[in-house]
Amino acid sequence: MIKKLIILTILSFSILAGCGPKNLLEELSGKEKAFLTIDFHEGQTLRYRFTSRRDITIDWDPEQQNAERRNATTNKSSESVEMVVAYTPIEVDPYGLTTIKANYESVIVKRSDSSQKDAVEYFSGKTAVFTAGPTGKIEDYSQLDSLIKEIGEKAFLPEIDRGRIKQQDMICDFVATQWFLWDSVSSIEKASEGLRIGQSWTSKLSVPTPMVSRQARQVTYKLEEIRQSEKGRLAVISGSYDKADSVPRSWPVPYFGRFQMSGRFGFLSNYKFLDINGSGEELFNIDMGRTEEYKQQYEVIIQSSIPLGIRGNPVINIEQTLTMKILED
Repeated sequence: MIKKLIILTILSFSILAGCGPKNLLEELSGKEKAFLTIDFHEGQTLRYRFTSRRDITIDWDPEQQNAERRNATTNKSSESVEMVVAYTPIEVDPYGLTTIKANYESVIVKRSDSSQKDAVEYFSGKTAVFTAGPTGKIEDYSQLDSLIKEIGEKAFLPEIDRGRIKQQDMICDFVATQWFLWDSVSSIEKASEGLRIGQSWTSKLSVPTPMVSRQARQVTYKLEEIRQSEKGRLAVISGSYDKADSVPRSWPVPYFGRFQMSGRFGFLSNYKFLDINGSGEELFNIDMGRTEEYKQQYEVIIQSSIPLGIRGNPVINIEQTLTMKILED
């Protein structure tokens, strides 16, 4: 009886203050914590479509003031890759490591200035097994790492007198989507304590580019809200991106040895990353323990130089978009 009296007193004060029971419940629920974990089910396959697209602009004479002349010295191109990947847990331990088989069902590349087969398309039909914990943190990348290096060899032309020549490829876009699965969840420092709305945390993500480079973006995740849907509660996670000051040594390297790169990105040199900025959003299904979709968009500005003593510092602008979306049965 005393407990009921206390509750009624609280509700009465809230109504007198212009805040009804609904608003009071909303205020209380905002203080609750959300627990984001991956819910693996043995034999239950989840299929996702990943896309990565970038629009590339090279300004060969950025100091040129005349608009018409500057436009004449500007080169634009685009490239994209679309992948369908099926993930099947084959051995599940809800409190330990789960073994997952990834089947790369299809990989298709489109490039505005070439119809040549891209090396990343050799992932199509391949499989890799990895292990992950309840938070989605991948513990054993060994098979995936070996596969990435195997496909990396497909990017090279047959050896000639000039040595190894690497063609332009989108293998690093594959890495950006597959190596960083569930990063937003797995990077939460104290996942067992849960998250409150408005809470933020940080991680690092890779920056795929058309040239050979190792660059990272610093990401700040934030739990923006928890949204109800027919499929369950959706955690809305935002992400903001900036240029990172270092790249983790554990990230994979698709190529090894000495080589030259063909095309304009082999002609240019001394790439200097001036800026990386952008944002993204992810929908994570709390009740089903899975990512429903995400979209990441950011801009990269790079300064380069021309060899052979030619004066000039061309500026490369890259607008990148990465997406992931679950494919329902």
